[in-house]
Amino acid sequence: MDGFRALPSVDQLLTGAEGQAQVAQHGRAVVTAAIRARLDAARTAIRRGGDGAALAALLPDQIEADLARQARSALRPVLNLSGTVLHTNLGRAILPPEAIEAAAQAMANPLALEFDLGGGSRGQRDDHLRGLLCELTGAEDATLLNNNAAAVLIALNTFSLGRETVVSRGELIEIGGAFRLPDIMARAGAVLREIGTTNRTHPRDYQDALRSETGLILKVHTSNYRIEGFTAEVPAPDLAAMARAAGLPLMNDLGAGSLVDLSVYGLRREPTVAEAVAEGADLVTFSGDKLLGGPQAGFIVGRKDLIAQINRNPLKRALRLDKIRIAALEATLRLYRDPDRLAERLPTLRYLSRPEPEIAAMAARLAPQVQAIVAAWDYACAPCACASQIGSGALPVDTIPSAGLRLTGRGGDAADRLSVRLRTAPRPIVGHIRDGALILDLRCLSRDDDLLSALALA
Repeated sequence: MDGFRALPSVDQLLTGAEGQAQVAQHGRAVVTAAIRARLDAARTAIRRGGDGAALAALLPDQIEADLARQARSALRPVLNLSGTVLHTNLGRAILPPEAIEAAAQAMANPLALEFDLGGGSRGQRDDHLRGLLCELTGAEDATLLNNNAAAVLIALNTFSLGRETVVSRGELIEIGGAFRLPDIMARAGAVLREIGTTNRTHPRDYQDALRSETGLILKVHTSNYRIEGFTAEVPAPDLAAMARAAGLPLMNDLGAGSLVDLSVYGLRREPTVAEAVAEGADLVTFSGDKLLGGPQAGFIVGRKDLIAQINRNPLKRALRLDKIRIAALEATLRLYRDPDRLAERLPTLRYLSRPEPEIAAMAARLAPQVQAIVAAWDYACAPCACASQIGSGALPVDTIPSAGLRLTGRGGDAADRLSVRLRTAPRPIVGHIRDGALILDLRCLSRDDDLLSALALA
């Protein structure tokens, strides 16, 4: 019983100086719940023979730690040293400063989102981006959705509801999280008509599949895998001619969807949206937060009459973009009007095109400083060569020469233990394990001090 008397009451902890400060910061209900939880744990410990006075002395620090942990958002900024530039699990593209400022203005102020300031009547939110998208892609019209999967979904639902969509078997992709194109088609109400084989599809396969039940011909850019060897596919211009002759729309799903020729930046060339439009696709779908380098969004560009039909689909309202992302996208797209400075202003392209010697120099500069920190944990650090990848399904078999830091320790699980320590640090650091070592790829590290200060707190 004496052990229990040593514990303070809820009211004593609430009305003390620390309790009052905690209430002011977190609110009375939250602090009260934290206090009660810790008192319950202390009473359980006393029943098992614990020292009441010692447990009571620990309560203030324990309660403060609990409150701090609860107040900390799970959406914490991390250092992406994984070697994957567009890491889906880490939020993909880093937005340019112009987009961040535009989003902040959109959050802080009323906007003419769907209001025509000139005429004083209701406007359309897509109008803020339609002109830019048409300018950059050469398309007649454009519409905006929540993401590219939504873009594909609404297009299929608009033109193939209860009808067949013809698609090559080699293009029935699966994207992250086990989302498969056939499943999206089923949800859209489209009937899958797969043709050809995994590695070879010919014009006659499409011709034989076209009939009165056909609603759409779909071409899918296999951006997240590559089939090589004995292969054949029907080029987009040939498909476009075939679709026109049959009076059917051709949709080309580009997925990652680049607006510029990546080969200019030393990367493998990917088909651009403008090229897909020029090749005759009636509709082209692509993402906003992958190679484009903006926030999450999906775009459909193409024929004006088809875009008008999509915009009349009731799903459009359910899948539309909010004002914050529209503002950020407008600012991002405007950067593409100045291609000479695009790589220095758009973080995605800046990271992807960063020269390997520059990254290697950073690794050599950081290695002794990091060694001084991790030596206390019984680890060693050395600069190393490594290979980055684009991520988010873009150019899956291509890597980019990079450089980083190789951290090693004693024991077969040393890399795993260090990885956990860095991931759970106040400023989490995400690397990757290779050959028994933790590799910190520095391609996406902008400043030396970002890593050093994060390690100092780990």
